[in-house]
Amino acid sequence: MEQQWSTRDASTSPLPFLSPPCQQFRSESAVIAQIMTGNHRAAPGAPGSSVAPTQMPNATTTRGQKQPHIPTKFMSELRRTHMPSWAVAALCMVSLCVVLSCAVCVWRKCLKKKDKDKEKEKKKGKEKSQGDFDTEMNGGFIKPLKDEGKKETELLDNEPKEEEKLGRLHFTLDYNFTDNTLVVGILQAAELPAMDVGGSSDPYVKLFLLPDKKKKFETKVHRKTLDPNFNETFSFKVPYTELGGKTLVMTVYDFDRFSKHDAIGAVKIPMSSVDFSQSLQEWRDLQKAEKEESERLGDVCLSLRYVPTAGKLTVVILEAKNLKKMDVGGLSDPYVKIHLMQNGKRLKKKKTTIKKNTLNPYYNESFSFEVPCEQIEKVQIAVTVLDYDKIGKNDAIGKVLLGGNSTGKEQCHWSDMLANPRRPIAQWHSLQPEDEVNALISNKK
Repeated sequence: MEQQWSTRDASTSPLPFLSPPCQQFRSESAVIAQIMTGNHRAAPGAPGSSVAPTQMPNATTTRGQKQPHIPTKFMSELRRTHMPSWAVAALCMVSLCVVLSCAVCVWRKCLKKKDKDKEKEKKKGKEKSQGDFDTEMNGGFIKPLKDEGKKETELLDNEPKEEEKLGRLHFTLDYNFTDNTLVVGILQAAELPAMDVGGSSDPYVKLFLLPDKKKKFETKVHRKTLDPNFNETFSFKVPYTELGGKTLVMTVYDFDRFSKHDAIGAVKIPMSSVDFSQSLQEWRDLQKAEKEESERLGDVCLSLRYVPTAGKLTVVILEAKNLKKMDVGGLSDPYVKIHLMQNGKRLKKKKTTIKKNTLNPYYNESFSFEVPCEQIEKVQIAVTVLDYDKIGKNDAIGKVLLGGNSTGKEQCHWSDMLANPRRPIAQWHSLQPEDEVNALISNKK
């Protein structure tokens, strides 16, 4: 038996000189080495023996053996975590999606930046091309064309703007050859614009002849209406031989008690264009009124009050402003004279104190007249501002006529006084040349 064992081992063992116990130890060490290198086969010297496929992480391999493959090692580590396969697949998919989304974001940002750079380059190229090529030759000089935006604005500016509608005026013209007078009838106005806050106006018409402006007329003020009916007639004494060089101006104003009256519109008619062989009656559109040059006579502020039960008319001269310079030194010595008149006759006279060396005197002086109720519609108040002079005659600066048969803002002031008995009504009035007011008084006789 012993002889047989030794011959068999001698043929298979590389070390025939080892004894059987040493040979057994050698086979066991070979098995351990195979397990450490990942080889799960049993050692050739121990048939029938099986060893569990465990790994020894701290063991070292022999010189001739290869390192284990990385995916195999990764899978073995996953098996040690005891995770199911579907969880491992899901984790892989999530991580892959995160990586892809980050890559897509970076890619899109790069594309946007490239597009912006391209647009900037295109704009620069267009500007250069416009600066280089948008030129034209003009008399040997290169003249750059204007931008399209500027051309559009110029076209808009050159477009005719719609004129603002200022209303219409209905009037008549006739010439009386026997009396050498031009007769002007102011009939009515229509479609006037609203000048007051309440959506209405207080219109009246002022008319005169150019170029002299010696004689001016005004209609009565019509309250709170845009379609007033005037039906008033005025006469200008003009020889027919001189009529061709005149121009009739009819201006519609909006009355304002405490400020300057606003011009709504005007109608100008050269007398040379009118055929006076027959009377003329027509409507004309109002055009924008030119600023009327002030005569620089000044303004006077006065208050009117009438008490019917006592038959007492009270006139208070408050102040004056911007009076015409009458003295050599550029000032005046103004005072005010008040006449109570009826049918062109002076009934009573009052006057204020003299204010020295001023063009803006302040008076605040009151004067009373006895006027019965039945006479109040027939009387008039003439207010004249004069410059006092020690030597010679006192010169009249300007004059105002108030009464029931006066015209314009003066007539409106008188009507307000009668409509508000026992209440003082104050208002500013522009001074008119004394000759014009005297001519108006003579016509009212």
